[in-house]
Amino acid sequence: MPETVGFIGLGLMGRPMAKNLLTAGYPLVVHSRSRGPVDDVVAAGAREAASPADVARQATRIITMLPDSPDVEQVLEGPQGVFSAIQRGTIIVDTSSIAPATARRLAARAQALGATMLDAPVSGGEIGAIDGTLSIMVGGDAAAFAAVTPILDVVGNPERVVLIGDAGAGQVCKLCNQMVLGGTIAAVGEAFALARKAGVDPAKVRQALLGGFAASRVLEVHGERMLKGNYTPGFRTELFAKDLRNVAAAVAEHHAPAPVSAVVQQLVNALVAQGRGRNDYAELGKIVFELAGLE
Repeated sequence: MPETVGFIGLGLMGRPMAKNLLTAGYPLVVHSRSRGPVDDVVAAGAREAASPADVARQATRIITMLPDSPDVEQVLEGPQGVFSAIQRGTIIVDTSSIAPATARRLAARAQALGATMLDAPVSGGEIGAIDGTLSIMVGGDAAAFAAVTPILDVVGNPERVVLIGDAGAGQVCKLCNQMVLGGTIAAVGEAFALARKAGVDPAKVRQALLGGFAASRVLEVHGERMLKGNYTPGFRTELFAKDLRNVAAAVAEHHAPAPVSAVVQQLVNALVAQGRGRNDYAELGKIVFELAGLE
């Protein structure tokens, strides 16, 4: 029988990831702040834990999916946190997107307690979480990665579950991912704005570009969102803003120039300031339309 997996954080991404593990036959013990998702996943076959520490008592393979660095720190290091009851040999897989420095510090703390922590942020949004096709970028110990790869292959696309490097490397990779996404979404918005201002159908522009070197998943998926005005969140703008703050900190730490990402960050900040932080981050394109005087 497969080993029991603990899962902490049943939000937009965590709930479908947890359900995919249940479908694959993994016994699951879960904890989350919100009652509704816990009830839903328990109804699907999971056991409820009273706290993160309770999860640690019941499982030596623990996945966390949480919004930000302070949330991960609280779940692991808080009074009823995972570290307070962790078993030797436990492997924690943090699929949250957090600061690389935080990931490295928590990995060192886990090691001191006889456990291992992998930073394993994901890309693919809610659709990827539901379909089990996420890309997973992993930083940490190679042996621990090998031990949990069968679990990661359930929630992600096995061809895109990649060990990037040592602790923190997965989070650095995720920041690189967000830099490329942000710049590309903004560029698609600019292209569509130009087409509209010039009286050209942006849908036909998108169709043509998808057949050439400008083709991308951003143009395909988020370009369609912009054309339809559909900003129902698959990934919230406020979380993208958090990722871009981590980008800014990382590029400052390593003296890496990132002028495009700096501009994108300001556009995203404007969206959040306008109360649009809970909309999908593809709305970055819409704010470009608004700067162009387009609805």
